[in-house]
Amino acid sequence: MKAKFFNYKNYKEKYAELVELERKEEMERHENEIRQLSPREREEKGRALLRMKGRDEGKGLGGDHIVKFVRKGRNSQLPENEISVGDLVMVSKNQPLNPDNPTGTVIEKTRYSLTVGFPGKPPGFAYGKNLRVDLYVNDITYQRMLEALDEWETLEGEREVLRNIILGEKEPDFSSIPQLEMNNPELDESQQRAVEGALGAEDLFLIHGPPGTGKTTTLIEVIEGHIEKEDKVLATADSNVAVDNMVEFLNERGRYVVRVGHPARVTETLRKHTLDFLVEEKDKYKKAQKLRDKAEGLDDEQEKYTFPSGRWRRGMSDERILDLAREGKGSRGVPADKIESMAEWIRLQEEKNELYEKAEKLEDEAVDQIIESADVVLTTNSTAGSELMEGEDFDVVVIDEATQSTEPSCLIPMTHASKVVMAGDHKQLPPTILSEEAQEKGLEVTLFERLLAIYGDGIKRMLHRQYRMNTVIMDFPSEKFYEGELKAAAEVADHELNLEISEDGSSLKQACHPKNIVTFIDTCGEYGERTKAGSTSKENRGEAQAVSKIVAFLLKKGLKAQEIGVISPYDDQIDLLERKIDVEGLEIKTVDGFQGREKEVIVLSFVRSNDRNELGFLTDLRRLNVSITRARKKLIAIGDSTTLARNEVYKDLIEYIEGVEEGIKIELGSEG
Repeated sequence: MKAKFFNYKNYKEKYAELVELERKEEMERHENEIRQLSPREREEKGRALLRMKGRDEGKGLGGDHIVKFVRKGRNSQLPENEISVGDLVMVSKNQPLNPDNPTGTVIEKTRYSLTVGFPGKPPGFAYGKNLRVDLYVNDITYQRMLEALDEWETLEGEREVLRNIILGEKEPDFSSIPQLEMNNPELDESQQRAVEGALGAEDLFLIHGPPGTGKTTTLIEVIEGHIEKEDKVLATADSNVAVDNMVEFLNERGRYVVRVGHPARVTETLRKHTLDFLVEEKDKYKKAQKLRDKAEGLDDEQEKYTFPSGRWRRGMSDERILDLAREGKGSRGVPADKIESMAEWIRLQEEKNELYEKAEKLEDEAVDQIIESADVVLTTNSTAGSELMEGEDFDVVVIDEATQSTEPSCLIPMTHASKVVMAGDHKQLPPTILSEEAQEKGLEVTLFERLLAIYGDGIKRMLHRQYRMNTVIMDFPSEKFYEGELKAAAEVADHELNLEISEDGSSLKQACHPKNIVTFIDTCGEYGERTKAGSTSKENRGEAQAVSKIVAFLLKKGLKAQEIGVISPYDDQIDLLERKIDVEGLEIKTVDGFQGREKEVIVLSFVRSNDRNELGFLTDLRRLNVSITRARKKLIAIGDSTTLARNEVYKDLIEYIEGVEEGIKIELGSEG
C-alpha cells in the first residue's frame, strides 16, 4: 500500500484512474445484463418492469415531476422485483440503452404501482403506454468523486493544510486536548477520551470503534461538542441508513438537524427533517414556486406563436428578429407576420427565463437560510457534492462508516471544511469494490487505514468497552483482531438466552442450550459444497438443513424470529436458506448485509467443504470478525473442521469453542 504521495498531481491521477475503473465496471455490468437478457428475463430477475403506462401526478417535494407507473390491465399487480424506494430507474419505449431516456428516483412503491420523481419534465412518451422501467446505475456519485478531486487541487489556507496531511506531507496538530464536561454523562472512559481528542484536534482525528463499542454514540457527542463551540458541522456517511441513524440520535438530543438528500431515500419518520420538507415552509420558497407557476403558465401562450426554428430563423439572431419585428419588416423570404410571431415567442421566452432566474435565486436564499440556522447538516458523502451543497462552508466534517467508504467518497464532504473527524473500524469489512483492477490498485484501502499507516496510532483513539456480546463471544475476536483490548460492559458480560431446554444429550438441544454460549457444529465433511451451473458462488445443502432445524427448534422454544440472524458468506447459500426457511421477520443475509447489525442469536453457515481444502474469500478474516460479532447472547457456527482448519485463525476458533467452558463442539457427521 502506497501511504504517502509526493504531490497532489500524483494523488489525483491515481484516484481519478481508480474511480474511472470502478465507474466503467459498474456501467459495463449494467449494460451487459441488458444486452444479454431479454426484456422478459430481466423482468424475471426483478430488475425491470414491462408493459407499464405512466400517469402525470403533478409536482412533489423539491419540484420533481411525479409520474405514477402502473401495469396495463385493471388491478394488475406488479411482478416481484428488486426496485425499491430511493432507487434510480430509467424509463424507455423498450430501448433501455438509449442515452436520451429519462431517469428518476422511486418515491413510492405498492403492489400495483411505482411512483417516480424526475428532476426535469420527462418526454411525452413517459406518460404513454407499453413502457419499460429498468433499475439503473446511478452515475452521479462517480462524477462527484472526480469533481472533488478537481476541487482539492485548488484548495488554499487551512484546507490546503488538511490536503497536505492527507498526502502525508504534514503531521496533524494535537497541541490542545481539552478536559470537557460531557453532554452525555453515560459515556465510558474510552469514549470520553475519544471525544476530547476529536474536539482538541486542529485538523484531523480518527475514532476506532470495534463492534458494539458505541461508535455512533461517541460521534454524536463529538458533534454536540462542536455545536457548543459554535462550529458549523457537516455529518456524513456512505449509506443513507447510517445518516438517518445520526439524524435520529441528534433529534432525540434536541438538536435542530437538517437532512439533505432525496426524501425517498430517507426513513419516512425522519422526512420532516429533510431540506425539501423544511424549505417548503419558507416564504422565499413559496414566492419562488409562484414565479415558477407563472413561468410554466406562459407555455400555453407561447405555443400560439412560431418557434424560431432553423426553417424560419434562417441564420437570424434573436436580436435581429426582435429588431425586424419592431420595424414591421420581413427578411430572407420570411414574411413580416412570421417575424412578428417568432419575436413574440422570444419575448415570452425571455420573460420565462427571467421568472425562472428570480425563482432560483429565492430558492437558493431559502436553502441558505435553513442550512445557516441548522445545528448540524447531515447527508451522504455523495450528496455532499450536490448542487444544493455547492458553496456551503463548515468548520468540521464528521464522517461515520469511514472504513466502509472509499477514499474518493470521503473527499466529497471534506471539500467543505478544514477539519475532519472520521469514525470506523478497519478490522471489519472494507468498501465494496466492483472492479478487480481497481481493488488490486488500492481502492479498497480506505483513507482511515492509509492515515493510520502514515501517522500511527497517535491520530486515533480506540473505544474499548463493548455493550453487545457476552464475554465468551467477545474474547476470541478481541484477541485475534483487537490485541485483547476489548472489555465487556457489566450488563452484557454474562447475559444469556432465557430458554427452557432440557439437557438430555441430543445434538440439537446441546447446540441450542443457553449455557453453551458458543457452539461449533462440525459436519465432518459429510456435507460437501457445490457450485450451481452458471454461478461463481457456493451452496451447502447439508448445512442449510442443519440451519433450518436449529432455527425451527429455537422458534419452538419461544425465541422470536426477529431475535435470530442467519449469516453465510455466499449468496447462493443465502438463496437456498431463504427457500428452505420461510419465517416472517427472520433475517437471512450475507456477512455484508449484517455489518452494523446485531441479534440475540447468530447462526453462521461457513459452506466450504472440499477435499482441496480451499476456503476462497473466507480467508478475508474481516468477514469472520463481522460474522462472530453480530451475536449478543449466542453464536452457533456450522462448518467442516477439516476444510476450515487449513487456515490458522479458523483452526484457533474451533479449538477456542471446544476448549472454553461455555462452548461446545458437536460432531454431526451423517446424523444431520
